[in-house]
Amino acid sequence: MNLLVDFCAMRDETALNRGAADVAILFGGSILAGGDVFARALENGVAQRAMIVGGQGHSTDALRAAMRQSMGWGDVDVTEAALFQRYLRERHGLNVDLLGTESTNCGSNVREALDLLDARGVPHERILIVQDASMQRRMDAGFRLLAPLKTVVNYAAHRTYVDDALNYLDAPAGMWAPERYLSLLMGEIPRLADGPDGYGPSGRGFIAHVDIPDDVWRAYSALRTAGAGVARAADPRWA
Repeated sequence: MNLLVDFCAMRDETALNRGAADVAILFGGSILAGGDVFARALENGVAQRAMIVGGQGHSTDALRAAMRQSMGWGDVDVTEAALFQRYLRERHGLNVDLLGTESTNCGSNVREALDLLDARGVPHERILIVQDASMQRRMDAGFRLLAPLKTVVNYAAHRTYVDDALNYLDAPAGMWAPERYLSLLMGEIPRLADGPDGYGPSGRGFIAHVDIPDDVWRAYSALRTAGAGVARAADPRWA
């Protein structure tokens, strides 16, 4: 499981340095801690402009529940982007004025982000992206497909590891239940695969090609064989 975390939760060492990107984007599929990571990036002066993108999708209900519990909000029936905008304002005193609220999945997140940046005339040769640990590599592959000439700077919202009993070593704010986290991680491997059933160019064409190392495939297969988790199935509501 930890090997899947290392593979999926991409982080570039210089990602949160001042001036690392033209624009920083937080995606709504992240757990609550993604808002704190994003706030630290903005406070560090990582980019001139900031954006949050996220409508509704498979993780929205979990994010709403985390906001309700952590922040005491009664009304959370809004988009992921609106939730994180309010969180950044109330928890960190930061304002983000670029919001994408229509997307429903990873691919539409990327398209909406790029369309908004173009429409607003925001420079985005270098784009910092913050997404949940499980989906960071897929988000990177989405940008490589739709904006191959742009430079993507990756910084996963968290890299949460487990011990031998699959208990979290250090759970960040709003962390998924362990069984959901394992399901999300396992679900990424067949999605990232560049074959007839995957999301790559040889399959559904949602993302650029991703090389999946042999040890990642072995880890995924071992988890399946052990019955340790079930890969998350796609929800047709957010296709």
